[in-house]
Amino acid sequence: MSIKNLPEIIQGGMGVNISSPELAKMVSKLGQQGTISGTALEWVMVRSLQMGDPGEHFRRVLAGFPFPDMVKEIMNKFYVKGGIPKNTPFKGIPHVGFNPSNLFIALLICSNFAVVRLAKEGHDNPISINYLEKIALPHVHALYGAILGGVDIITMGAGIPLQIPPLISDIVEGNDCTYSIPVSGTNIRSSSVNFSPEQFFGEKPKNLKKPKFLPIISSNLLANLFLKKSPEGSVDGFVVEEPTAGGHNAPPRRMDPGALPGAPPVYGQKDVIDYDEMSKLGIPFWIGGSHASPEKLRYAKSVGAAGIQAGSIFALAEESGMVPELRTRLRKLGYDGEVNIRTDSRISPTGFPFKVAELEGSIAENTVYNDRVRVCNKGLLVTPYEKEGDRIGYRCSAEPEDKFTKKGGNPVELAGRGCLCNGLLATAGFGDSVEPPIITLGDDLSFLPILMKHNADTYYAKDVINYLLS
Repeated sequence: MSIKNLPEIIQGGMGVNISSPELAKMVSKLGQQGTISGTALEWVMVRSLQMGDPGEHFRRVLAGFPFPDMVKEIMNKFYVKGGIPKNTPFKGIPHVGFNPSNLFIALLICSNFAVVRLAKEGHDNPISINYLEKIALPHVHALYGAILGGVDIITMGAGIPLQIPPLISDIVEGNDCTYSIPVSGTNIRSSSVNFSPEQFFGEKPKNLKKPKFLPIISSNLLANLFLKKSPEGSVDGFVVEEPTAGGHNAPPRRMDPGALPGAPPVYGQKDVIDYDEMSKLGIPFWIGGSHASPEKLRYAKSVGAAGIQAGSIFALAEESGMVPELRTRLRKLGYDGEVNIRTDSRISPTGFPFKVAELEGSIAENTVYNDRVRVCNKGLLVTPYEKEGDRIGYRCSAEPEDKFTKKGGNPVELAGRGCLCNGLLATAGFGDSVEPPIITLGDDLSFLPILMKHNADTYYAKDVINYLLS
């Protein structure tokens, strides 16, 4: 694949709907790779519908869904004309699991289909969608919906997604699909989510386009592993994320045995990527993590990369899905050099380090964190575990302490954990009324004084692209 035909900029897939269809569409229309966040889209869709479907976006694109009875059921259950009254609780949805209900499958497929169609409206340029390998239970149905919607590229990090290339092939070829997921137990070590499109839809959807696949990696070792273990030609490139990137980070390859509990991770020489070796693999790659500048783009290309992945610079642009008030506050603080980004080794139930912006009123604030009542009512980051009688249950280290320990969870895992599901939904304006937001950004916000004339100024995706390519 010639680097000349590839985008120089990949807009990262961030949070829950921070990388919104609107943002991805604008970036793609400008000739770069626009990316939708694929996390919790079923929650985004049902809550948008209960808010009256502002702009009629979901209803518009779902009118083109090939199985209208499925859409009709969803609309009957969740659409509220004019939106639910203020302070009215949202209607819930079933939780994900190894054997999800037909309704939950429909929500996963339709929501992923819809956001891809929204991002592709009005242009013919490629659109990508980003998933987290750690949120594995929805993968089969989420990817099916995105591919049914015509997604062009799939990116995935926060784990080692070696099962994705064969899953993509099974989907486009109309085969039954399966995805194996680890189970914490003695007799049961793994189980699978299975899906028969023909059985579910009553027919096999045809003429599905095969998307490209770009794993998000953090080491030369992982690059070589993918090329060794994946079917030939099934990996189309890599996004190489360095530790300063926002969101989940790979843990250091060598842990400090003397580090205090909860101390920020310390990255060493073993975590440095050898870009000469990456170039020798003969596959395109993009570098992410504090590379949002024209100088860093030129550097990336000088070491053999096709370009860069940029996240935070787009997260604070007007087209992002972040609540406008939060975005405005972060831009102002960042412009003035008054926002601190910490790498929190405890907050994510995944166990991965997670970048957190320390913003007043968010879960990053100790008083807010301590006052929040622990609850696990979204279930995206649950860990399957073996129950008595060879059954499978689900637990999360951010759920109430007594529930977690009754399920056999190690109490050591509880300290410092936060509910990313509820926090990230709140950051995008889809949270429960009592839930504080959690904001993730990368370490480098030095682009703000360049894109903004003063601390109350704003900017758009077009300004970002023009700056990075300048």
